[in-house]
Amino acid sequence: MADFDVDLIVIGGGSGGVRAARIAAGYGARVVIAEEYRMGGTCVIRGCVPKKLLVYGSHIRHDIEDAAGFGWSISSATFDWPTLIANKDKEIARLEAAYTSTLEKAGVRVVKTRAVFEDAHTLRLTTGETIRSKHVLIATGGAPNHGRAIPGIEHVISSNEVFHLAELPKRIAIQGGGYIALEFACIFAGFGSDVTLIYRGDNILRGFDDDVRAHVRAEMEKNGITILTGCVVERVDRHGDEFTSHLSNESSIASDQVLFAIGRHPNVANLGLEKAGVAINPENGGIAVDGFSQTNVPHIHAVGDVTHRFNLTPVAIREGHAFADTVFGNKPTRVDHADVPTAVFSQPEVGTVGLTEAQARAQFTHVDIYKTTFRPMKATLSGRDTHILMKLVVDATTDRVLGCHIVGDSAAEMVQVLGIAIKMKATKSDFDATMALHPTAAEELVTMRTPTERHVRKSSE
Repeated sequence: MADFDVDLIVIGGGSGGVRAARIAAGYGARVVIAEEYRMGGTCVIRGCVPKKLLVYGSHIRHDIEDAAGFGWSISSATFDWPTLIANKDKEIARLEAAYTSTLEKAGVRVVKTRAVFEDAHTLRLTTGETIRSKHVLIATGGAPNHGRAIPGIEHVISSNEVFHLAELPKRIAIQGGGYIALEFACIFAGFGSDVTLIYRGDNILRGFDDDVRAHVRAEMEKNGITILTGCVVERVDRHGDEFTSHLSNESSIASDQVLFAIGRHPNVANLGLEKAGVAINPENGGIAVDGFSQTNVPHIHAVGDVTHRFNLTPVAIREGHAFADTVFGNKPTRVDHADVPTAVFSQPEVGTVGLTEAQARAQFTHVDIYKTTFRPMKATLSGRDTHILMKLVVDATTDRVLGCHIVGDSAAEMVQVLGIAIKMKATKSDFDATMALHPTAAEELVTMRTPTERHVRKSSE
């Protein structure tokens, strides 16, 4: 071990890297973690956590509007964007300090600097220090991708800058149709902004169940969000403090801000990967790894969004933990990426786990669909025009529940619990045998008895 300064250096202080560093240190490894921006990574600093805080804030407007139906009179409510952003920033600073403290208590050396490969075992910090490590974990995450260069792209903000706007835009144009685009469209609409969502595909939430996609779009449009599909922004002009987005369908949109949320790319540039001999996956642009997160260089691993496998924070955490167990805990652990619950914190919220109807019908010969839409109890007094969607996808041959899809309040909370049942390969009969809890929205999941659709794939298909 005299040839190495440490047993492990982790490049990137996000969720996956932090978990790996802490667990490895717990096994007795000498660990350094290098983070060039802020400890906590995208999720904590400018992703899931601050976004969810803004979601909570924007939803309060609906609660105030709904209050009248329950006898409350709230006539003087006002909203102050700078106060929300300042309070959000305080919480993020607290979390960042907690991440750093937890690592240091575990015996991990934290260096707030960039680390770049000099060779397969040597990393150079921007301070000039070099560290030779027996093992290296790359956990540099991803970054917003603006797509192709267009005139006026310099006027566009990303999901990084949107958390630090000095004032709430009265009008905002958002390009994208995935998690981030929908979440911010609903956030700004909740605060009263005029929101236009632009997406190149035929409908939002590509890859999600088609019923979910249609339901979310209809609910968002009821909430006043304009959704334009089948077009893209071709040019952005600035006129003082205002912008005009020119679309491929020859229309244009005036706004105070233009946000692009069309995807993210792995942070693989300028890490010196070529000096270490680390290969890139040509299919997705991320670092190529096997089931144990090992690259083509045996002592170098990569976890999280930098691999571009399944870009969700809990997945990065699980991968980081599995890496530490495998390399330092003598417990080889392969992460199972099947049936991962996921949520879109749009308004209404989306929670989903398992296969979509289309995926199930492509893989199984007999598929039953159980689906219901209904008005939530709260809306009967509030008067809000909204409906919940619940859908189960079942293998009719074995009765196993293959997927569950929910759109409505607390969808994510429900799906987290349902993820356990689906991971355990629960059957529709298991759902039917579970006593309903009344009155709840979730009781519908165990009271749907008759398939709404039955699909049988012919042998020629």
